Amino acid sequence: MASAQQLKRRIKSVDNTSKITKAMSMIAASKMTRAQQMALQGRPYAERMMSLLSDLAAQPQFEDDPHPLLTPREIKRIGVIVITPDRGLTGGLNTAVNRFAAQHILNSGHEAEVVAVGKKARDFFGRTSNLKAVFTDMGDRPSVDAMTPITKVVVDEYTQGNIDAVYVVYSKFVNTTVQRPELMTILPVEPAELENKDKVGYIYEPDSSHVLNELLPRYIEMEIYHSILESIASEQSSRMVAMRNATDNALEMKSDLTLEMNKVRQESITSELLDIVGGVAAVEG
Repeated sequence: MASAQQLKRRIKSVDNTSKITKAMSMIAASKMTRAQQMALQGRPYAERMMSLLSDLAAQPQFEDDPHPLLTPREIKRIGVIVITPDRGLTGGLNTAVNRFAAQHILNSGHEAEVVAVGKKARDFFGRTSNLKAVFTDMGDRPSVDAMTPITKVVVDEYTQGNIDAVYVVYSKFVNTTVQRPELMTILPVEPAELENKDKVGYIYEPDSSHVLNELLPRYIEMEIYHSILESIASEQSSRMVAMRNATDNALEMKSDLTLEMNKVRQESITSELLDIVGGVAAVEG
């Protein structure tokens, strides 16, 4: 059994840990509110952009002369953008996203190139897959301009024929306690199923190819950007919950250790009293 002094040191250590985890939980909570707002406010734009591109891709003028990024082809090799946080202490979030992406690659049955966004994705897929590119240190408030290098990598690989489809795996923010790994296809852009009355045919200025050449990279940037915002919101929510649980566990451990220390002290005092009483009895005898 540990001595009272040893238990006292353990209690102090656990108490210090609980203070750290509580502070981390409060910091994550303050960041979580802003991250949630950014993710939720970005959803309508991202959804509308996806709807717009899929509607344009279904128009008659693109059936005869489809844009390269709109043309589906036989899939032999895929590209997967995996978005994770740079840091840990997020419960099972990082593991869930990495395993989800790895399972998708295995289920596809194709070779894969991985673009890791975040250090946890880099660490995981650096040992298991063909890591094409790594992007880290995005921060809590990434800009849309920071998406340009990521977009360039996947678009170049797709247009050169090195990969035949591009997917994004990220953690979708559902609510404060639920974050779900999500898979989204960004290339090729899948045409919407339009009725004949909706296939109106648009007139583009200067021409349809020029318009799509401008819109498609913006679309890919926006989808990646929104996925990162969702991942940041999930990260802060998961960290807040994980640190709160860690604080509760530390306080519970502190209570158990305090009870054990009091028992050890009581046994020590009882033992000393018995020694004194025994000594007195021996002297009197």
